[in-house]
Formats: sequence, C-alpha cells, structure tokens
Amino acid sequence: MQDYFHPQMTQQELLAMSSLALAHIGDAVFELLVRTKLCVEGGTTNGRLHQATIALVQAPAQARFALRIQPLLTPEEAAVYRRGRNAHPHGIPKHATPGEYARATGLEALFGALYLSGQTARIEALFAAMMEEDHAI
Repeated sequence: MQDYFHPQMTQQELLAMSSLALAHIGDAVFELLVRTKLCVEGGTTNGRLHQATIALVQAPAQARFALRIQPLLTPEEAAVYRRGRNAHPHGIPKHATPGEYARATGLEALFGALYLSGQTARIEALFAAMMEEDHAI
C-alpha cells in the first residue's frame, strides 16, 4: 500500500514528472507549512489566519522567499528550482509579475520534489530560513 504521507520517489521518478506537477504538490506543501506556522504561533481569528496565509503564499512573497534561500540550495536543488522557474504555466495572476510568478513556481517545484523524495527535514530547514525575517500576525 502506498504511504502518501511519506512518499519516497526516486530521482528518476521525479525527473519523469513535469515541473508543473512538482509545483502543484509543492504549492500544497508550502501552504500547509505556512498554515501550521501561523496556527502554532497563536493565530487569533479565522479571518486573520486567512489574510496572513494569503500574504505569505502569494507569488510575490514566494518569489522573495525563493531569492532568500537560493544561496542555500545544493546543485541538485538549484536544478529543480530552475526547472520549475522555467516552466510555462498557462496564466499569471494579475497581482504578480511574470518574474515573480516564475520564481514562485520554481520554489513550489523544489518543495514538491523534496516532499515526494521524502526529504521533509530539508523542507523544514529551507522553510525556517525563509521565515527568519517574516512576522505574519
């Protein structure tokens, strides 16, 4: 039986996936981390939690986070990030520039690949580095 909470995909399996598929799962992983962080830190109301989450998961914020962690990436991680950044999504939200959306997609692809390969400790380390200077609520 497949353990969906602890996937262990190989590098070869990850390379077979599209970068937008990696970004799809990475988006969910990133949002779950943000929501967890905000709740653990003592979010007050559902409305405030929602607004704080949106502020941190929108493409401009993710693009800023991607730039913050780029120096920390291994060569393999940087390759996954570039692959996601260079993907061609079908649309760009009006609140983001094309560059911001590309960097955000790269970050999501990286988180997706790390999650699917079972590297949750690495995700946590990168997420902590991203959040060092941000205070949401």
